[in-house]
Amino acid sequence: MRYLIGRYHEIALKGRNRWRFVDQLKRNLRALTSDWALGPIHSAGPRLMLEVPERLPDHLLHERARRLFGLQNYSLSYSVAPELEAIKRQALACALAHPGRSFAVRTRRENKRFPLNSMQVDREVGGAIASATGWRVDLTAPETTVTVEIFADRALVAAGKQEGAGGLPVGISGRGLALLSGGIDSPVAAWRMMRRGLALDYVHFHSYPMLSRASQDKARELAQHLVGYQGQAMLYLAPFGLLQREIIARTHRPLRVILYRRFMLRVACALAAREGAQTLVTGESLGQVASQTLPNLQVIEAAAALPVIRPLVGMDKNEIVEQARRLGTFETSILPDQDCCTLFIPRHPETHARIAEVEAAEAALDVARMVAEVVASCESVKLYAYLPQARSQPPATVAPRHSADHHGGQGQG
Repeated sequence: MRYLIGRYHEIALKGRNRWRFVDQLKRNLRALTSDWALGPIHSAGPRLMLEVPERLPDHLLHERARRLFGLQNYSLSYSVAPELEAIKRQALACALAHPGRSFAVRTRRENKRFPLNSMQVDREVGGAIASATGWRVDLTAPETTVTVEIFADRALVAAGKQEGAGGLPVGISGRGLALLSGGIDSPVAAWRMMRRGLALDYVHFHSYPMLSRASQDKARELAQHLVGYQGQAMLYLAPFGLLQREIIARTHRPLRVILYRRFMLRVACALAAREGAQTLVTGESLGQVASQTLPNLQVIEAAAALPVIRPLVGMDKNEIVEQARRLGTFETSILPDQDCCTLFIPRHPETHARIAEVEAAEAALDVARMVAEVVASCESVKLYAYLPQARSQPPATVAPRHSADHHGGQGQG
C-alpha cells in the first residue's frame, strides 16, 4: 500500500480556520485526480495523507502532486508490516529509487512498544542501506533522506521529499476571470493568482475572421496547461473584430487601444457574472507598453464593474519570461500569431489618456449594444485537466450559441 504524504505550506500558519483550507485542498486533490478512484484522504497535524490506488503509476502521481497548490513538499510512502526486516527491505528499495552518494535515515515512532527506539532503527536501517549500496552516511546534509514512521499496525517508509507548488489551495480565495492573450504575460499572471487561492476562468479576445485563428489556438493550449493546476475551468473565445471596426469608424486614432481595453473589461465583467467571479485578472505590467502607463491603466480600469488584479504590475519582462519558462508556457506563448490588439492599431497611441476625453469618445458609441453583441457571440469551451471516471457524456456548457469540451492578458496582458 502506498500513501501520498503532503506537508502544508501556508496552510500550516492558519489558526482556527485551517480546516477550511484543508477541506479545499482535499477537494482540489480529488479534482486533479478525477480520472482515478482515490482512497481516503486524512489530515494528520501539518500533513495530508492520501491512500493511493495500486494501479495509479508513480510518475502520474508525482505529476499531479506537483501541481497541487497548498503543499510545501510531499513524499510517496510505502506501508509495510511493523517489523524490522520488512522496514529494511522497503527502505533499501526506496533509497535505490532516489540514488545519491550520501544518505541519512530518520525514524519516528508513534508506537512506543516497538522493540527498538528511533536511534536504533536509524542504525539498523542505515547499516542495511550502506552495506547494499556503499553510500556514505551524512546526518548533516544528505543527498537522500529515508524516513521511517512506525505505528502499531504498520510502518511507513519513504525516500526524499519532492517540492510542492506552495501557496494556498485554489478556490479558497474566491473566483476570478483572467483575460488570456496568446502572449507571455497573462498565463504567468493567472498562475500567480491561482497560487494565491483564486479559482479562474478565462476569456480570450480575437479578431477572426479578419485575422487568423492562431491566437485562439494558442489561448486554448495555454488555458489547457493552466487548468492542470485547477481541475476544470471555462474558456470564453470572444469575437472582437466587428466591435473594433465600429470603434475606428467613430473615434480618433490615438484613443483606439484605450477604448479596446475598456470594452474588453466590460465584456469580461459580463462573462464574470455568469461564473460568479468576483474579480478580473490581467497580465499588465506598469510601463511595459503604451497602454500600460499609470494614467492609461486608471482610465481603462474605470470601465470595469469589478476589481482588476494585476499580479505582474511590478515585474520586468525578464522576470516574467523566466517565470513563464518555469511554468512551461513560454514555448507556446512565443509561437507566431495575430493578436486582436494589433488590428487597426494607431502609429502613435495615447499614453496619458484623460477620462473626460475617453468618455466623450464613447458617447458616440452604443456601448451597451456593442458589449451585449460580443457577449452573445462568445464561444464557450469547458476545459478539464483530466476527464472524470464517472462522466460518460460532456456536460452542457454555458454559452447558448457555440460550445465545445476540451481535455487534456490581453490588456489581456
